[in-house]
Amino acid sequence: MQKEEKDLRLRTKEFALRIIRMFGALPKTTEAQILGKQVLRSGTSVGANYREAYRSRSKAEFIAKAGDCLREIEETAYWLELLVEGGIIPAEKLAPLRQETDELIAIFVTIVKKAKG
Repeated sequence: MQKEEKDLRLRTKEFALRIIRMFGALPKTTEAQILGKQVLRSGTSVGANYREAYRSRSKAEFIAKAGDCLREIEETAYWLELLVEGGIIPAEKLAPLRQETDELIAIFVTIVKKAKG
């Protein structure tokens, strides 16, 4: 296993754990919980999809699973934006998590482009 692949597996797992902790700290309002469940689902599935991509049996399967990772991380970015813009969580509190989301988006865009290349 290459170092960067192992690192990305760990990084996406740590991202999922951060999402779980963020969800646990959300207010118990209906809006916060509904948006929180959405971000919990998409944010934790990135790592699961990456593990599937990592174990793929073909290039096509890898590209499809890496594309799933990209879709889930993009969706996570959307829900995080709504949590901030909806006034549920202050922007500065979510800034580090949103930064990691942006970095993961860039990584998965690169992975998908290279794999298709």
